[in-house]
Amino acid sequence: MDNIIGKLRNLDAYPKVNEDFYSRTLSGGVITLASSIVMVLLFISELRLYLHAVTETKLVVDTSRGETLRINFDVTFPALPCSLLSLDAMDISGEQHLDVKHDIIKKRLDSNGNAIEARPDGIGAPKIENPLQRHGGRLEHNETYCGSCYGGESADDECCNSCEEVREAYRKKGWALSNPDLIDQCKREGFLQRIKDEDGEGCNIYGSLEVNKVAGNFHFAPGKSFQQSNVHVHDLLAFQKDSFNISHKINRLTYGEYFPGVVNPLDSVQWRQDTPSATYQYFIKVVPTVYKDVSGNTIQSNQFSVTEHVKTAEVGRLQSLPAVFFFYDLSPIKVTFTEEHVSFLHFLTNVCAIVGGVFTVSGILDSFVYHGQKVIKKKMELGKFS
Repeated sequence: MDNIIGKLRNLDAYPKVNEDFYSRTLSGGVITLASSIVMVLLFISELRLYLHAVTETKLVVDTSRGETLRINFDVTFPALPCSLLSLDAMDISGEQHLDVKHDIIKKRLDSNGNAIEARPDGIGAPKIENPLQRHGGRLEHNETYCGSCYGGESADDECCNSCEEVREAYRKKGWALSNPDLIDQCKREGFLQRIKDEDGEGCNIYGSLEVNKVAGNFHFAPGKSFQQSNVHVHDLLAFQKDSFNISHKINRLTYGEYFPGVVNPLDSVQWRQDTPSATYQYFIKVVPTVYKDVSGNTIQSNQFSVTEHVKTAEVGRLQSLPAVFFFYDLSPIKVTFTEEHVSFLHFLTNVCAIVGGVFTVSGILDSFVYHGQKVIKKKMELGKFS
């Protein structure tokens, strides 16, 4: 047993120095105090990194196919009434969603920006009393109402029982509704009067769109859109207005779900129209993004960058559509953010490096100061220091 203890004693890599050979100095105490403070600060910094997750970023090629893209928006038009405003979406695959009404909420605003009324778009038309039938007569007792589509019928038995249905029938035919007062449904619903009553109001429109994951655009514009000779046209004659103010503020625009650290560059962006007519365009580059947190939860979302352009009406040029366009294109590169904790062994290694490094540097500094003081003191004793 004594032999084993003796061998272990010989293996001691840290031989002890007798206290009689210690020499304590003021400079050594100052350096020890300073090095201790540095050690504590570096240890706290390393501990914070260990306790908080770090995010690793990777770039990979996006090979996903057949997915959809969810666009969440909240846009305020302070000078465009809700009765005029419509939303269209289309993409390069040829799919179109004209006059989108599902998952859309419109909130009427007064001239001061205060909410007047909020309701889902396209819900609730005024009830017509004693309406005009398709055959020209008035609705008789126990007779089912079937209003005329005024030439817009796609079948003999098709009925248009509201102004909106007549406008929709005209849209499918590629026709513009020039004078709503000539349409019995529109006249009885007070279509033009409602537009006049809302003059000076604004509109806050918010909701979401589910579109194909390909390049495309969506836009807000006055009037109902339709296709005429393969050209996208908006019916503006029905509103009997010369100009439309498309000043707007984007309260929120996201492509997909929120994830920690995301920055949406169009949030709270606003633009004011100073000319009678203008078209505002946002060109957006969407970058698919995957975020994985420390718990293993995965969020499939997107980031985007944007550039802006405005086209104003000029003398001699064809007047452009007063609208706010959002053109988006998708990047072929996907960004992956992965949250992970630093391993304990890595943390322990860094702590040892901090302690050993500071201790070694402090020892070198203390030795330099101590021997420097001795040399200076010796020269002073010999009278060679001046």
